[in-house]
Parts: sequence; structure tokens; C-alpha cells
Amino acid sequence: MSENEKKMGGSSLRQSGQEAATTDSRAWWRVGLAVVAVGWGAQQFAPLLLMYQAKLGLSTTIVQATFGFYVLGLIPGLLLGGPVSDQYGRRRVMALALAASIVGTALLILGGTGVRWLFGGRLVAGIASGAAFSSGAAWIKELSAASSPNGAKHGPRRVTIAMGIGFGLGPLVAGVLAQWAPAPTILPYLPHLVLAIAAFPLALRVPEPRTPTSQNSLLKHLRIHEVRERRFLTVVAPLAPWVFIPVSIGVAYLPGLVKSHLAGHELIFSAAVVVLCAAAGIFVQPVARRLDHPNKPRLLATALGLVVAGMIIAAVAVATTQPVLVLVADLVLGAAYGCCQVCGLLEVQRLAQPDHLAGLTAAYQAISYLGFAASFPLAAASRIVPASALLLAVAVFAALTLAWTTRKASSDHCKASGELCSAS
Repeated sequence: MSENEKKMGGSSLRQSGQEAATTDSRAWWRVGLAVVAVGWGAQQFAPLLLMYQAKLGLSTTIVQATFGFYVLGLIPGLLLGGPVSDQYGRRRVMALALAASIVGTALLILGGTGVRWLFGGRLVAGIASGAAFSSGAAWIKELSAASSPNGAKHGPRRVTIAMGIGFGLGPLVAGVLAQWAPAPTILPYLPHLVLAIAAFPLALRVPEPRTPTSQNSLLKHLRIHEVRERRFLTVVAPLAPWVFIPVSIGVAYLPGLVKSHLAGHELIFSAAVVVLCAAAGIFVQPVARRLDHPNKPRLLATALGLVVAGMIIAAVAVATTQPVLVLVADLVLGAAYGCCQVCGLLEVQRLAQPDHLAGLTAAYQAISYLGFAASFPLAAASRIVPASALLLAVAVFAALTLAWTTRKASSDHCKASGELCSAS
């Protein structure tokens, strides 16, 4: 590194430190509101699946495909959003994400006229979510760390809460409006447009505690060497899909399996399961924080254990066609989502170097959001295999993941402490 580069780096660090020192302890809320807005836009569609199925005459598989199509936009949004925000700044990426979220909702409003608009809207909503969640997670963590000496540890919890609020309130409002208000293919989307437009100027006024490293190439930011570390490959990556597998199954798959027992209240029931799932994911946060320990896989085991329990309850609910049991299952699956998300984000935070935080967060989230597509293969397979049996199979896979990851996490601790581990 040349002398000029060193000076530039020192100046950059001083600038970053001065901005961090003046960071308001509540600044993260404004970024959180932007994450809420994008999360609202991403999940407002969930309770409307059964409405579109009836209105457009779609098969169950096509309906689940519209829900899962979101992932096709989400993953590139995540993988590029994090490194681009490392290079050019969190604020610019968040502004583009909010704009894309508004466009996605506008396309969904046209969805009442044809399924192609639904696919387009979900694709754009996925791109917006990927960019917002990767850059927003890193930004909230940095703002939390800059506001107080121990603030960094609150970052993952705050990210999960912001996402949970958006994931919960969006479907609730959309479901209520679709069930009882006029123009059910238009009115449910208007609150999101208002929220996203309101969040836009607030996010633009939030400081960036860390100065973007624009002197490095974007390609360098895309090279996240931490993804090749043993801990990421053997613990974080296997855990990641289980963050959103419970959400996908709970909110997109289960309601349709008991709709014959809902007496015309399918939309509000679908909204209720999303709210329960999101609320459980939020309220489990304090427990998740207390369970976390860098050298013991307590949170990891609890998170995946909740996935197993939730899938078993869901299987019983489907076998007996009991809507009440679906609600219970969604509470457990929501708690599983919250614990898995906090566990994964804490692992990433411990692994990532500062310049790679957003990039590694994006890589983790790209894997985690693959779980959102889980409802599609289940819907396709349920034509030949009973849904209850499929859910039990998912529970078995979750149990195997639990056994693998906790064993590897314990082995990592033993190796780090120099102990002899028979399970290594």
C-alpha cells in the first residue's frame, strides 16, 4: 500500500469515527423502517394466494410458484446488494431498494388482470428485498455499534425485529382489506405504497458510521473469503435454509390444506397465520439472545429443535384438518424462524471482517431465502404423497441438520480450545 493510500485510509477511518461518534442511538430505527417497508412489500402477497387462485382459476402449483418466484429476484439482489453497499454505501442501495419495492407493488396491483403481472411483481419485490435486507442488516449493525459500546450485540435482534414487523403487518393489513374492503386486488397494496414513500426521505438522512471503501474494486468486495471457512460451510450454510423453510410452509402451504374448514374466511385466516408466525419470531428474540453462546451450540440446537416440533404439529394438523392446530404450528414455526435467524446472523457477525460484513450477510441470506421456495415442491409432491407424510419428512431432514450442525459446532469449539474431541 502506498503512503497516499495509507493517508487516505487513515482519513477514512477518522471520518468514519467522527460520524459514528455523532450517530443518534435511535438512527437505526429509520433504517429499520425502510426494512419494515420492504418486508411489508415482500409478504403482503402471502394471504392473497387463495384469492388469486379462485379469481384467476390457477392451480395450487402455479399459485405456489408465484409465491416462490420471489426467490429468483431475491438471491441476486442479496448477492449484489451487500457488496455494492460495501463499495458505494448503504444509503444508495437502500434508496434503490425502496424504489424497486414500490415498482414491485405497482406490478402486483395489475395482477388481478393476469398471472404474468404477479410473477413480475414478485420478481421485482425479490430484488428489492435482497438489496434492502443485505445492506440494511449491515447498516443496522453498524449504527447499533456506533451508538453505544455494547450496541453491536443488538444488531441481529434489531434486524430480525424489523423484518418480522414488515413480514407480519404487511400480510395482516392486506388480508383484512382483501377480506372485507372493496377492490380486493388493488386496495390491499396501497398501504405499502404510502409506507415505502414515507420511509424514503427518512432513510436518506441516516448517517453511515462506516465510510464506503470506494478505492477498492467491486470485484474485490464480491470475493468473500469467509464463505470458504469451515464454520460457514459446516454450520452456517446448513442452518441457513431453515430460517425460511418454516415461514414458507407455515404461511403459504398450510392454509390451503385446511381451507375447506374455514367457512369463507380463507383470506383473514391466511393473514392470521402470517401474523402469528412473524409475532412469534419477534417475541422469541430475548430468549434467543440469552441462549446464544459463542462456544456452545445451545441456540443452534433450540432453533432446529423448534423446526422439528413445528413440522410434527403441522403434520398432525393436516392429517386431522384442524385449522386451530395450524395456528399452533405457525406459532412454533415462527419461533423457529426467529431463533434460526438470530443464530445465523450472530454467526455471520462473528465470522465477517468489517469490509465483508454486508457481503457475508448477503451470502448467508441468499442461502437462507432458498427456504422460501419450499412450498412449491411440497405442493407438487402432494399430488402423489399425502401432505402429512411430506411434513414429517421435512421434520426428519430438520432433525438430521440439527445433529450435523451441533456436532460440527461442538467440534469447532474443541479444536479452538485445544481439547481432544472424540466427535471431531
